Amino acid sequence: MIDPTKGGELMKGGARGVPVTLSTRIRLARNLCNFPFPAWAETSQRRDVLSACREAAERLKTFKEPISFEVDDLSDLQKLVLVERHVISRELMQINEAAGAVLSPDQSVSIMINEEDHLRMQVLRKGFDLKGVWKMANRMDLEMENSIDYAFSSDYGFLTACPTNLGTGMRASVMMHLPGLFMGKHMDKVIRGVNELGIAVRGLFGEGTDASGNIFQISNQQTLGETEEDILNRLGKTLEQVKSQEINARESLLEDGRQMLFDKIGRAYGVLSNAYMLTSSDAMDRLSYMRLAVDFGFLPEKCRVVIDGSFIECQPGHIQHHAGQNIEPEERDAMRAELLRRKFVKFPSLDFDKA
Repeated sequence: MIDPTKGGELMKGGARGVPVTLSTRIRLARNLCNFPFPAWAETSQRRDVLSACREAAERLKTFKEPISFEVDDLSDLQKLVLVERHVISRELMQINEAAGAVLSPDQSVSIMINEEDHLRMQVLRKGFDLKGVWKMANRMDLEMENSIDYAFSSDYGFLTACPTNLGTGMRASVMMHLPGLFMGKHMDKVIRGVNELGIAVRGLFGEGTDASGNIFQISNQQTLGETEEDILNRLGKTLEQVKSQEINARESLLEDGRQMLFDKIGRAYGVLSNAYMLTSSDAMDRLSYMRLAVDFGFLPEKCRVVIDGSFIECQPGHIQHHAGQNIEPEERDAMRAELLRRKFVKFPSLDFDKA
C-alpha cells in the first residue's frame, strides 16, 4: 500500500536546484484498441483494461519495484497526498471503481489507468530537462506498446477521449516560479503572449487552479500536426523567453523597488520563522519570497531544497498526514505554522548585502 511519507520527486534533495524552474513533466495519453474509452465503457470492460495495463506496466524495466494499486484501495488522505505531489490527477482520485495506477518507488514515474483515457503515463523530474524527461517517457511508451495494442490512426495519430489530445497525445509542462513578473504586474501580458503561440499557462495544480506561490504550469496546447520533437523545441524556446523576462523583471525590482523587495522578503522570513497560524495559500506566498531570496543569494543555496519541499509539505493533505488524522482547518493552520517554524529556525539570517 502507498506510504505517503516515502517518495515524492518534488520533495527530495540531490542535484542543485534551478532558479525560476521547479520541475519538468511529460504526460502521454494512450488508449487500447478494441475497447471503448473509459467514459463509454462498461465496468467489465474497464476492469479488463485495468488488468491488462497493470500487468504490462508492472513488467516495465522502468519499474524495478513497482507500486501498483487500485484507486478504491486508497484512503482519501492517501489520494490527496498523491495529488499534491502531482503523481496522480484529481480526476483519477474521484473514480471509485476499475481505476488504478502503477508508480516507480520514488514516484517520479506514474501510469494512471482508466482516467479520461485508458493510460495516462507521466515522467516528472526536478529542474528543467525536457529532453531527458522525453527520452524516459518515450522509452516507457515503446515498452508498453510491446505488450498492448494502442488505438492509432494513420491520419490522426494516437486516438484519445478528448480531441485536444489527439495526435501525439503528449502534454509537456514546466512548473515555473515567476514572482518577478507577478510583482511587476507583467504576468497578464506574458500569458497573452504565450497563448498566441499555442502555449497554455495554468496554476500550480493545473487547469482552473490558482497560481499559488507565484508558481505557474506552462505547457503545449497543440498535440496534432507536429512531432513530439517539434512540440518540445517550440515549448523550450517559449520557456527560455519567459525565463529571460522573469530575470529581467527581477533585475528591475532590484533597481527600482529595492526597499519594497527587501521588505517583502524580510517580512516573509519573519512570518515563517515566528507565525503560529498559517493557511496554505499564505504559506505558499511567503515561501515564494524565500525561494526568491535564495535566487538573489540572500540565503545560501542549501536552503533551496527545504523551501521547494515545503511548497508540497504545507498542502492540506500532507499536514493531515503529519497529524495522523483528518483535522479541522484551524488545527491545520497551527500545525503548518509549527512545521515551518521548525524549518526556518535552522536558517541563517538574510544577507541583503549580496544584492
